[in-house]
Amino acid sequence: MTTLDDAVFDAAVAAAIRAPSMHNTQPWRFSRRPDGIDVIADDSRRLAVADPSGWAVRIACGAAVFNVRLAFAVHGVTPLVRLRPEPRDPYLLARVTAGPPHQPTSIERRLYAAIPRRRSNRAPFAPQPVPADVRAQLLQTARAEGTWLELVIGPAAVGAVAEIAHAATRVLHRDPAYRAELATWTRPDGVAVDGVPADAGGPSPEPHHLLPRRPFAAPGSSPDPGVEPEPLVAVLGTPGDLPGDQLTAGQALQRILLTITDAGLAASMLSQPIEVASAREQLRISLGRYGTPQMVLRIGYGPPGSPTPRRSPAETVANPAEPVTGSTDHTGSGPTTPRPAVHRP
Repeated sequence: MTTLDDAVFDAAVAAAIRAPSMHNTQPWRFSRRPDGIDVIADDSRRLAVADPSGWAVRIACGAAVFNVRLAFAVHGVTPLVRLRPEPRDPYLLARVTAGPPHQPTSIERRLYAAIPRRRSNRAPFAPQPVPADVRAQLLQTARAEGTWLELVIGPAAVGAVAEIAHAATRVLHRDPAYRAELATWTRPDGVAVDGVPADAGGPSPEPHHLLPRRPFAAPGSSPDPGVEPEPLVAVLGTPGDLPGDQLTAGQALQRILLTITDAGLAASMLSQPIEVASAREQLRISLGRYGTPQMVLRIGYGPPGSPTPRRSPAETVANPAEPVTGSTDHTGSGPTTPRPAVHRP
């Protein structure tokens, strides 16, 4: 057994808490092991209305796992990842253990450096197109993580995805409990350590917007300077939709987002078409894809985005004396084959 150095553990947790999560709920905890880190779902932070199945928790925790992988790699340690290593414990989503010494690659160093710069950018993007080489790199990145990425090209195709997203948003907002939950995680004062502050929420939703936006900003508080003519829309998907697939999607999502950040671009995520089962299936059919869509992304050149707050690493590390279970989801796909650090796609 390789013992995990304290400095590597601290760096891994500091990186993991920068992962994205729906409404910035940060639904994770981390438990120290002599040879690694356990990533645990914090069910107290699951969105009861928007995420009854725990899908969004697993996407977020998968993204945190990818950041842990990068932290291990750049600190000279091979990360060995097992998803759901103990199937009887549905809270324990991943175990990352220290493998042999590792020489970090340039791509690992770049992606790790992008972690603190990555943020959801909800502002309008410039009309400048995403370069072809970046598009190809994003496709390769998704494949390297065992997922697929569909780039939606052309006004008709983008319009079809937009309509699905708007229809899903209308369904969701018909539920008063959904609207109330969303409001609970909106932070107008800017002093909270979680949730979405108004200055990071982007423009208020308007009927002319091509893609739907969450109403994090106060109405009229963030004027919209213009309309995006045709943003690059991408859909991330997996072959299946078991919890293990969702954790894999979370890792791929974070790798894609960091690749976007490293390339000098911006992105925001739209989960509304994923949250509504009928919309998700309609999205899959419209793409002509097998498998399951896990996230819709909007990619382009945008102004500098505002960061969302984070809890301190100490607040997310489980005390060894505390129980680390608590999820009510008992579905699972079992452990996966241990995976090494990031390789060039």
